[in-house]
Amino acid sequence: MAHFAHYREAHPLPFIIFHYINLGAFLTLVISGIFIHFPYLPNVMGMARGAHITAGIVLIINLIIRIFLALFVDTATSPGTRQKEKEIKAWLPQLENRHQFIPWIKYYLFIKKDHPLTAKFNPLQKFAYMFLPFSFIFMAITGFAMWGPTMNWIVCETFTNLVGGLMNVRIIHYFMMFVNVIFLIIHLYMVITEGGIPLIKLMFLQREHGGYTYDTTTHSISGKDEKEYPKLLS
Repeated sequence: MAHFAHYREAHPLPFIIFHYINLGAFLTLVISGIFIHFPYLPNVMGMARGAHITAGIVLIINLIIRIFLALFVDTATSPGTRQKEKEIKAWLPQLENRHQFIPWIKYYLFIKKDHPLTAKFNPLQKFAYMFLPFSFIFMAITGFAMWGPTMNWIVCETFTNLVGGLMNVRIIHYFMMFVNVIFLIIHLYMVITEGGIPLIKLMFLQREHGGYTYDTTTHSISGKDEKEYPKLLS
């Protein structure tokens, strides 16, 4: 089955802006973290540490704001529709995703050819995206546990003692970086497989694209939007 239509209502501009911020902060953390872990260029160590801490704080603040917006901002919680409701519903179980967990696994593994019916996020995406906030918070705790000004905070000191010292904290922090990089790769794979280039254009350029339309009242495909949206929308 062809892809659903991609409309801006599914990804409002505030969410796209925060997506940009997340991406920038995440890449800054990875690059600066590599410089810190392999200090072959000592002249940039101070700048790398500053960038690393700043990006980490930005990422956590961005995460808190993003969760807050999900509770109050209306978005289209199903693809192929402009019908909107509170965005938090897209993160919770939805009728459109019922009995779709196994079909989506088969689709991602190229066992199933037809695109399964889905909400804004399919079941696997919901699991993956719900993991992300906990991963960021855990990374923040391990990071602050190694940073001088915050390493004596109760949470950080307790965690350090729990895992057996700062060296183990560093190992855990480094290992979690790879976990998050793998998540980013899986996320890109899911996006490309789920919506392809039209979804990427919507996320980064707010460029809409036609496709199958969906009615959230009847929970069924309601037609097809034959229009193309070649120009950047205002």
